[in-house]
Amino acid sequence: MLTLLSTLIGFLSSGLPKILDFFQDKSDKKHELELARMQTERDLKMAEVTAQAQQKTAEINAVGQQKAEEIKLEQTQVEGFYAERQSLYQHDIEIGKGAAQWVTNMRAMVRPTITFGLFALLVIVDIAGIAYAWAHGADFKVMMDTVWDDETQAIWASIISFWFGSQAFGKK
Repeated sequence: MLTLLSTLIGFLSSGLPKILDFFQDKSDKKHELELARMQTERDLKMAEVTAQAQQKTAEINAVGQQKAEEIKLEQTQVEGFYAERQSLYQHDIEIGKGAAQWVTNMRAMVRPTITFGLFALLVIVDIAGIAYAWAHGADFKVMMDTVWDDETQAIWASIISFWFGSQAFGKK
């Protein structure tokens, strides 16, 4: 019986390493599978982060390129404005060549004379309107609203803007 028992134990003990290897292999494969799953998740997250970074970079580049194009357009417009002004000045010089000094002076006074004339007309009409309203006993507020109405203000603003605004803002 002892022989039979020792034979059975010997037979089983010879297979024990194979059984232990089987469980070890199963545990190793489970561990490797878990590592592979974690690595796949990490790779997917990295790919997602990389895609987001590339998208942000593309957006930033697009905005930067748009700004650069806007700056180039503005520069082209300024250069065009400058070239136009130079051309107008040169044209005025060419027209004035050979003309008498009084003709040149007369030509230079056309716009200011028209502006001063319109201003004088505005003042005369306003004074006459105020005098007429005062003589007929009109209320001061009604009188001023009538004389200095929206249309008059718009005309006056356009004259002031032309002479002072366009000249000041035109010098970039």
